Amino acid sequence: MKAPKAPPKDDLRAEYKASDFQALERGKYSGRLRESSNVVVIDPDLTEFFPNAEAVNKALRSLSSIAKRARARR
Repeated sequence: MKAPKAPPKDDLRAEYKASDFQALERGKYSGRLRESSNVVVIDPDLTEFFPNAEAVNKALRSLSSIAKRARARR
């Protein structure tokens, strides 16, 4: 038994009208996402030292502790 023919990808079903849809804008929310995101990509040469988020967080906590002590000495 043959599989039913798939409708062409550029056709809408009969119950939809092309005028019901607005033109899409690529990357409309990318700026907002970039501003609110906390994802940081580290360079490949650092992955040896920071293989996961736990290692990165541990190093940053150590560094922030050192920075606090240095600031307190001033």
